Parts: sequence; structure tokens; C-alpha cells
Amino acid sequence: MSEDRQYFEEARLPLFADATGAFASMTAQKTPSYLKDHRQRLRARFLSGGAAAMPDYELLELVLFRAIPRQDVKPLAHRLLAELGDFNRVVSASPARLRAVEGVGDAVITELKLIEACAQRMARARVINRPVLSGWTAVLDYCHTTMSHRETEQFRILFLDRKNVLIADEAQGEGTVDHVPVYPREIMRRALELNASALLLVHNHPSGDPTPSEADIAMTQQIRIAADALSITLHDHIVIGKSCEISFRAEGLL
Repeated sequence: MSEDRQYFEEARLPLFADATGAFASMTAQKTPSYLKDHRQRLRARFLSGGAAAMPDYELLELVLFRAIPRQDVKPLAHRLLAELGDFNRVVSASPARLRAVEGVGDAVITELKLIEACAQRMARARVINRPVLSGWTAVLDYCHTTMSHRETEQFRILFLDRKNVLIADEAQGEGTVDHVPVYPREIMRRALELNASALLLVHNHPSGDPTPSEADIAMTQQIRIAADALSITLHDHIVIGKSCEISFRAEGLL
């Protein structure tokens, strides 16, 4: 039975359960005892020691339990890690990339994308409506969580008020593996709509190397000139790599 078919069939079981506990009986018959014991041990270790007590494949198993409740998910966890690299790359991989892995269907993709969405929402909560320059580490953490594992370039603008409090964070462009279209006029128009006093530019390099290109430098200068004309401060442009970042201001490029 395919993963998605199984997921659907199990979701229907409660409809046929009667008050005498037929559903519990059916579930017990379908779940091998060794799987139940293994899952209980993993859950207990996670509750007692947290994620630090578990390697990536076991943490991934815990996520996959919900998507595939009646099968051994250890082989799939190992297969995902072998093909994508590590837990972060598995969770942040595109649905199309995940679907290319044998054994992955809609149920697995839903669980993994839910984990990614929660991580991004929590990281964003640490920076939105807070002073950016005094919480620089949280801002960088948020940018890495949101962008470092993307397979294509994304250009984001962090709009700040006159006290440098983050009032909006928006993706202004989606591109290819090595290019993203950016339009200074649209950035300024949006800044005026939000009554922003300052900007922080962020984009990622899917190659993993955050070194700015000549095109990155030229585009940043165009935005700086447009911002200066409107008395809007451009604080910095951050390029996000796989595990590090480069600041235009720190490199003397801004």
C-alpha cells in the first residue's frame, strides 16, 4: 500500500470504530510491537534529553512517525539524509526535491514543511517589532533560518521605522540559482507606503559562498542612491551563505 493510501485509510478508521473499542483493537493489530516499542523509546529519550540527545536520523524519525504511523520509517530517514545532507536541508528542501526521494508523498511533505514553517515563524517572532541594530544576532539567525538552504536566490527587504524597529519583512523577488531581479523603484515605493525610515537588504547565495558579485554591488549602489534621494537610510546589505554571511558595510562596500 502506498504511503498516501495508507494515510487516507488510517484517517477513515475512526469512522468505523464503535463504542466497544473496535478502533483500538484494529490499531493494535496493525502496529507491530517492535515498532511501538522503538517509537516509545525514541519519544522517551527526546522528552528526557531533547534534540541534543538524538542524531539527525532519529529526530527525523520522530517527525516521520506522524506521517507514516504504521511503518518502519528509519530507512526513509536515512534515505532523506543521504540524498539531502542533514536535518536542516531535509526540512527546507522544496516539495519537488522531496518528492524525488523514494517513499516520500504528500503526508511526509506536509509534516516536513510544517516543521520548516514553525521554525521560520518562531525566528521571525524574535525580530519583528523590535529594534534591529540592538538585536543583530537574532536578525542574522532569522535570515539564515529563512534563506540559507533555499535552492534559488531570494531578495528580502527589512523595513525599519525611525527608531530602527522592524515594521515589515518582505520578499521582493524570487530568482534562479544565481540571479534574482531587483527593482529599486519598487523598493522605494513600498518603503514610502510603509512610512519606513531605513532599510536592511538581505539575499542568499544558493551556492553557499556569500561573496558579493559585481551585479550585487552595482544593484546595492542603485538602491542606496534611490534611498538617499528620499532621505531613507540603507543600513546594510547582508548576503547569506550556507553557514556564514557577508555584510556590505563591514566589507566597506556600502
